[in-house]
Amino acid sequence: MTSLPENSRIDITQPHTARIWNYWLGGKDNYEVDRAAGDRIRELHPGIGEYARADRLFLGRAVTHLVAEAGIRQFLDIGTGLPTADNTHEVAQRLAPDARVVYVDNDPLVLAHARALLTSTPEGRTDYLDEDLRNTDAILRHAEKTLDLAEPVALMLLGVVIFVGDDEDPYGLVRRLLDRLPAGSHLVLSHTITSPAMPDVDEAVRFWNEHGTPKLTQRTPERVARFFDGLELLEPGVVSCSRWRPAPQGPGWAEPAEVAMFGGVARKH
Repeated sequence: MTSLPENSRIDITQPHTARIWNYWLGGKDNYEVDRAAGDRIRELHPGIGEYARADRLFLGRAVTHLVAEAGIRQFLDIGTGLPTADNTHEVAQRLAPDARVVYVDNDPLVLAHARALLTSTPEGRTDYLDEDLRNTDAILRHAEKTLDLAEPVALMLLGVVIFVGDDEDPYGLVRRLLDRLPAGSHLVLSHTITSPAMPDVDEAVRFWNEHGTPKLTQRTPERVARFFDGLELLEPGVVSCSRWRPAPQGPGWAEPAEVAMFGGVARKH
């Protein structure tokens, strides 16, 4: 595990996305500045807490499918976020105790709590790397210490590509990671969208980009779907995370409401 960060790396004067996300999910790893910004964003977009939860549940359903149905035993989870309930390794290792997971994040607070991500079954392994998504070569070099990159890997990019601007070639970045993974690997990706049907989301993002860090880039559902080009997109495609294979809840069950976080799962041929 990478050494813990110096306190100077954790800026508590400016709201930070990982800590606000933690606040919306009911966690305690956040500061007053994050809670104030989170409350203001929730005023602008009252459904924000719902799509934080929807994204987390999407992770659980996607990992469950990959382990139980696709036979995946290796996960590269970039943009991990603060530890919470049902992290990737917990979901995977409940079904396959020998599953191996490498977590990657560049947030110093996430790093400070990374030991919670490194609990593992005796049969499996977990590892953590303090690194930026853009440094694909460094990520893959480190991942090879835990994962066998000759065998299928699930590349998890949940709510992280939004922090890569259009001028930074986000599609090429994802492609460089996938190019190093063999056939049978999968991409799991979620992304905040912009849509005429959800104007309050755009207003909340504008507030965030004026006051918070890191800045984020919204994309339309069509542009989110481009991240899966060349892959076999699994049903139901790129949809609201709340609507990716939700479990029916009995009589009278209705499809969940759409949220402004879209995601999908795809297989590399």
